[in-house]
Order: sequence, then structure tokens, then C-alpha cells
Amino acid sequence: MTADGQLPARPTAAAGRDTAAASDDGWLRVHPASPFVRGWFALAAIAFFFGRDIFERVLQGQPIFEEGLARRAPWLLGGGAAVLAVAVLGFVLTWYFTKYQVSGGYVRVTSGLLFRQHRQARLDRVQAIDIVQPLLARIFGLAELKFEVADAGESAVRLAYLKIDDARQLRATILARASGAAAVAASGAGVVSGAEQPARPAPEAPEFPLLSVPPSRLLGSLLLSEQSFFVVVGGAASVVLSAVTDNRAFYFYLVPAALGLAAGYWNYFNRGYNFRAAVSPDGIRLRYGLLDTQTQTLPPGRIQAVKVAQSPLWRPFGWYRMQVNVAGYGQSGNAVEGNTRTILLPVGTLPDVLAMLSLVLPDPGTHRPAAVFAAGLTGRDSDGGFVTTPRRAWLLAPFTWRRNGFAATDTALLIRSGRWWRELVVVPHQRTQSMALQQGPVARRFRVADLVLHTTAGPVAPRLTQAGLDEARQLFNDQSARARLARKRQTTEQWLRQVAPAVDPHHPFGTEPVVEPGATTEPVKASTPYQQEGQQHG
Repeated sequence: MTADGQLPARPTAAAGRDTAAASDDGWLRVHPASPFVRGWFALAAIAFFFGRDIFERVLQGQPIFEEGLARRAPWLLGGGAAVLAVAVLGFVLTWYFTKYQVSGGYVRVTSGLLFRQHRQARLDRVQAIDIVQPLLARIFGLAELKFEVADAGESAVRLAYLKIDDARQLRATILARASGAAAVAASGAGVVSGAEQPARPAPEAPEFPLLSVPPSRLLGSLLLSEQSFFVVVGGAASVVLSAVTDNRAFYFYLVPAALGLAAGYWNYFNRGYNFRAAVSPDGIRLRYGLLDTQTQTLPPGRIQAVKVAQSPLWRPFGWYRMQVNVAGYGQSGNAVEGNTRTILLPVGTLPDVLAMLSLVLPDPGTHRPAAVFAAGLTGRDSDGGFVTTPRRAWLLAPFTWRRNGFAATDTALLIRSGRWWRELVVVPHQRTQSMALQQGPVARRFRVADLVLHTTAGPVAPRLTQAGLDEARQLFNDQSARARLARKRQTTEQWLRQVAPAVDPHHPFGTEPVVEPGATTEPVKASTPYQQEGQQHG
């Protein structure tokens, strides 16, 4: 079964010959040093096992070699050499039996010696491509390539490791095939490609830098985080209790909190350091990392939902944080890695937020996007056309009922909530998978209801709380119609098939919209409306 849940076709005799030819020409191997970079800890464990006695004797001030070592030296050396040879042989066999291929609209990976594994993923289902460089891989100039595919419970394909140039080239090739750019180029040149022909290398798409996060702002956001606040409060409480009770044991409660805080700080700073965002025809490119660097490429239209949040401590500085739902990211086996990969902007100002929103939602669906989105972030009542909780239900949320509300543009649904911890959730209409109206006994008494929108798993949970019952029912029907209409307009999974193939180097997205027969001639709004209004609101 393939990574997208489909059964592969039964091979025929002709297909067998094609596969055999592809195994000679189209199949490639990862870098020979890959198993050693991945399995360095195994070599370190072997060295520790055979060298720990010497290390302990040195620390104790004893002779390095104990008496009788000469008699056992041949056995120790022979045993160590045998274990090392088995480990190296395993590494070599792992490398030899790991191959990959991009052909016929799929990316395929085979691996395993005793237990063979074949994985393939459809290119038109590619949600995002990441280039990851751990510290040791950076030293050797290698990188790992990760492909996130729709409906996959984990990364559908992981290639570790490739040369950094090869990884970038393969990413460009896959994105060109997934977006439809390769098919457009082939048809324009009059080339008819076979279903099983390997993908030709594609040039890496140009990119246009958009924004960066200064290290000082990143460090300030850490110091003003909720974790820091609670640690300071806990430390002050421990000091007061120790002084009142004359018991110094309360100080020991600060040790695990300080260790946990230091580890969290380091992880956040290490992964958010040197954060940069750029835009290219491939999609949104994010780069970050201090020791372990990572480059993410999010194709247009693959983001399911966006959340913009602001804590009370960040409000005096005007800082916001953006997170997204992308298929595959929310189901990562590593919770820390999954949380990091879903961050679209670790900390930024309002112009930064509007700039990122212009990439996620190039067409805001309104003539005054900055005013509408600013009202979603900082407004209340009917600012920006938002519909809030009716006054009759103010007892259910006395501090937030004027903030909780929604507004719908032609392309997305905006949901805002919170007075102290402000949040704005943006869901493109075509990404609404299903909805549910929920009403408890207390909400029934006040004639309000919650509307829940279901998207892919991730940190964003779109939920409209305590909306008027009539407004919630009307929104339920209207949003269902808007989602169906938006999905009908999306006739292909290849995003460049929906826009013109011609590239304009002066256009921020590299492409210009196509006007289909019978469609309106009004151009699709890009980032210009956000930027123009953002300057006025800034």
C-alpha cells in the first residue's frame, strides 16, 4: 500500500522490464557516509564499552594498563575488531540496499536487507518538503530530505543523507513535478514523457527574501514567555515560604523548574535562531536553526489553517506568533519536532504578520484586508465586520464576549477570541473538511452555540465560541456552501496549473493569475493590499 492509501498496480511483464531498466538508470543511492552519520552513536557506544575501564583508571590516578593486560590484549583487540567489522558491514549493507527514484508522478524509496520496505508517495499530494542538517551532517556537507504527504501518519519519505546540493536539486525537481511546472515545460517544448520515465533535474526556483527575526527579539520573547512568568512567580513563592518557615527545602523545588526552563529555552532558541522567510514559485521557504539547521518549503494552498496569537506580556511590544496546520506535521512522532515545524513565525510585528498572511492567503477576499485582519487581532465588537457573542450571553464570558466573533471574506473564515491572550484563526474556505454545531444545557438557556471546524491535525483548532444560535446556524449553512464552491474551483492538486506558467521576476510570487473562460477579469489580490494598508495601520 502506498503512502497515500492506494494499492499499487499489479506489475506486468512489460512493467517488469521497465522497472529493471529503471533500477539501472533511474534508481539512485544516498551518500555513502549516510549510515555512519546516522549511526555515529553506535560507534560511540562501542568505543565507550571498550574504553571505559581505561578512562576510569585515569580518573582514579591508577596506571592506564592493568597487570595481565598483555595476556588478554589479543582477545580484546580481536573482539573489538569483530564488533566494529559487523557494525561497519551493517552500515555498508544498509547504504547499498537503500535506493530512491522520482518517476511516473511518484517518489519511491526502497530499503532493508532482510526485511525489504518499499515506500512511494504521489507528487501531487506533497504537502511540504524539508531539508534538515544536524550538526554532524553539516560538518560533512550532508542533508536529510523529508517529504510530507497528505493522509500520511508520518513523513512519507525520508532520505538521509544526501549532499546538500543534491538535496536542493532533488527538492526543486520534486516541487516542479508536484506543482505541474515540469509538465507545463514539457508540453511547451513538445515533449511527451512516459508514465515511468525518471524525472529530469529542474533548476532551483528563485526566491525573494521577505523577513527575518533578530536574535534580540527572539531572546526577548523567551524572557517574556508564560513559562518565565510562572517560574518567577514560583521562585518568589519559594523564597517567601523559606523566609516565613525558616525551611530551606523550598529552594530544592526550583532546581527541576530551572533545568526544565533552561532546556526549553535552549530548544526554542536553537530552532528559532536566524529565522528567515522568503517566497518563491515553489512556495513559502523558512530557514532557521543554530546548531541543527532546517529549511522548510510549504507549497501554496497546502496550509490548512493559521493561528496568530499574542500573550499579555508581548502586547506592549506588538509581538505576535503564527502557527499553521499542514497535513503530516501534526502527526509527527517527535512532539518537539512537530511543534517546531508548525511555527510559521516565532515572533514578529504586525507588518510581519500581514506579510506572512499575504503568502498564505494571496487573495484576502476583501478590499481592505489590513483593516479586517487588524480588527481580528486587536479589535472588539463589530470592528472590521465581525459578528460577536450577543449581549444576552455576557455572563458566560464577561471579559471576552465582545472579542469572541467571526468574519467571512470571499476566500477565508476568520475567528477571533480572547481578551488577554488574543488569538485569530484563519481557515481558507476550501480547507474546511467538516463542521459541527455544539450546544450544552447552559448555552441552550442563553441561545448560543459553538461552531467547530475540522481540518488536519495540528496546533490550530478552529472553534467559534458562544455565537448567537441564529448566527451560528446561518454561518454553518453559508460556510458549507462556500467550502463546496471553493473546492469546485480547485480542479487539480498541481498548484501551478491554477496560475499562469509565465514567471515575472518583478512579481513577489513569480506568477500571474490565469483568467479562465467565463471567470471574472478582476485580478487576484496579492500582497500589495496587505502592505499598503499595513503601512497605514502601522
